[in-house]
Amino acid sequence: MPIYENGPVQIHYEEAGSGFPLLVIPGGGLNATIAGLANHAFNPLEEFSDTYRVIALDLRNANGGQSEGPLEIERTWDGFTDDQLGLMDHLGIDRFMVLGFCIAGPMIWNLLKQAGDRIVAATLVHPSGYISSHPDIYYTNNINGWAPEFIKRRPEVTMEMTSEFLNNMYTKRADFVFTVDRDFVRNCQTPVLVLPDDVPAHPYATAMETALLAPNAQVSLYPWKENDRKIALALRHIRGFMATNAPAVLTKAAE
Repeated sequence: MPIYENGPVQIHYEEAGSGFPLLVIPGGGLNATIAGLANHAFNPLEEFSDTYRVIALDLRNANGGQSEGPLEIERTWDGFTDDQLGLMDHLGIDRFMVLGFCIAGPMIWNLLKQAGDRIVAATLVHPSGYISSHPDIYYTNNINGWAPEFIKRRPEVTMEMTSEFLNNMYTKRADFVFTVDRDFVRNCQTPVLVLPDDVPAHPYATAMETALLAPNAQVSLYPWKENDRKIALALRHIRGFMATNAPAVLTKAAE
């Protein structure tokens, strides 16, 4: 299994297909892994590898995954962004598309903030975001569902350290999409496709607000996960969105 190493960080990744690169960020909170894609509404490694070079990675320190690295308490979101961009550098990829689920929503916005010139299009599938009716949902889910098992593997990490990490990641950023503000989204020129959900961990209102603010945004049908027919329709929208944006870059590169 391929591993990208960057100092103390080891990132497990998988590839499928060939063509213009598509980085895939799995969902599942801090337990997001490539294996978990099998439990998503669709698996991008299977759905898009006929057209694109699909690259997926385990989140650093996800339970059940094979990516390990320091717990960067003061650089919560940025540490993950370093892993994602570092993997693209390791593979010799400059420009790429990105598609991600759940926790990947804030991560994609952070990628756009840190390296927007490298990302030609972004697809956010049931993205996470802040919702005032459930202000502590991400802290609670991860302190209960991620931290205990992580600490068992990493005895140098305490529960207090994971609590501080989660507070820095979510509680102290308790607004919008955690990683960027509304002005950034309003001025982001990158084409964005949003597939909204409507559960506390994937709030509809926040997802739709990003779509309404971003000048080059599209929204897929909602609800889209009810049955196979709707999922197929959403996948058709994603394919069309990516096809519209990837070839222009390829054509430009060939000129």
